[in-house]
Amino acid sequence: MPKKTTADLQRQVGQLLIFGFDGVEMDSRLRMTLSTLQPAGVILFARNIESPTQTWKLLRDSQATTSLPMFLCVDLEGGTVDRLKKVISPAPSVEAVFTAGDRKLWRMHGNILGLEARALGFNTDFAPVFDLRLPASRSVLTSRTASADPKKVVAYAKEFLRGLKTAKVLGCGKHFPGLGEANLDTHHELPAIPKPWKKLWAEDLLPYRQLKSQAPFVMVAHACYPAVTKDNLPASLSKKWIKDILRKKIGYRGLIISDDLEMGGVLAAGPIEEVAVESLRAGADMFLVCHNLELVERAYEAVVREAGRDRKFAAHVAQAARRVTAFKKRSSELRGFAAEPKTNIIENLKKIVKRFSELTGAEDASPAFPGVRS
Repeated sequence: MPKKTTADLQRQVGQLLIFGFDGVEMDSRLRMTLSTLQPAGVILFARNIESPTQTWKLLRDSQATTSLPMFLCVDLEGGTVDRLKKVISPAPSVEAVFTAGDRKLWRMHGNILGLEARALGFNTDFAPVFDLRLPASRSVLTSRTASADPKKVVAYAKEFLRGLKTAKVLGCGKHFPGLGEANLDTHHELPAIPKPWKKLWAEDLLPYRQLKSQAPFVMVAHACYPAVTKDNLPASLSKKWIKDILRKKIGYRGLIISDDLEMGGVLAAGPIEEVAVESLRAGADMFLVCHNLELVERAYEAVVREAGRDRKFAAHVAQAARRVTAFKKRSSELRGFAAEPKTNIIENLKKIVKRFSELTGAEDASPAFPGVRS
């Protein structure tokens, strides 16, 4: 078998990376990074989004730099995590929609958020949250969760994912194996969740078990579960959680992606170079670096270096790259690019979101639901 060239490795590693950046338009530094790394995708945040047309152009210009279709990603859950609320209209939170108690509204939630995303050029929404609505995480996850009952979480998430799919947008179950018992914010710290295996399997893991065929992506959390792994390693760096449990025991066949590797919960375990390599070694197909272009490049280069040095790691990189490219080929969501959003389309979406908020009672929500009021 011929030895892989550095160019081969670089192409493969690019398909394992989704990254974010500063700015609202394409500039020479960003264009060079995209052209050189040829990443699997990009993710935009509120800092990148000023208007519907500007957002569409930024996504179009990003896609134009790469040879393969990109995952054009956004976090769009409604409520506190709604990157489009200022350019379209604030969508109601998971809690508000779930509390309305109507499965048609649950599906409509996913569909409306999907239509918003699609209109601006996105094809991937890192939602819905599969985490349970438990007291420990209430101050961290706030209105992002549906229920403490895993069966009800499954019911809501199943309808949300159907709604997204109808809008031709890929969804993502998160944060595996579950942050319902986490009382710390993984953006800043590494929560240790002492919950025993049997309870995790029966409760937190039920959405992943029952929706394994419906979730195109699963995002792995930066939290540790010492009762299961006997160590303090984040799940995002844990072979036991990713390879042994998610891939083998649960039988998940979609794409496994780490949560943002710039978050404090994972950087507690090591520098960006180390955690990028170890997330893949643990079994992830892809990793996210969501802000700093220097860290993006350092993580990418570290993976390329390690793949050039370690044949077993190189084999995993090659397998993951094949899985990502095969997934892209069969995903209709990645075919074509949305037309530039016209004013009347955006105005109609604003009306739809506002009406949906009224239907779910979110317009009368208390300040406990920030970002939901129209």
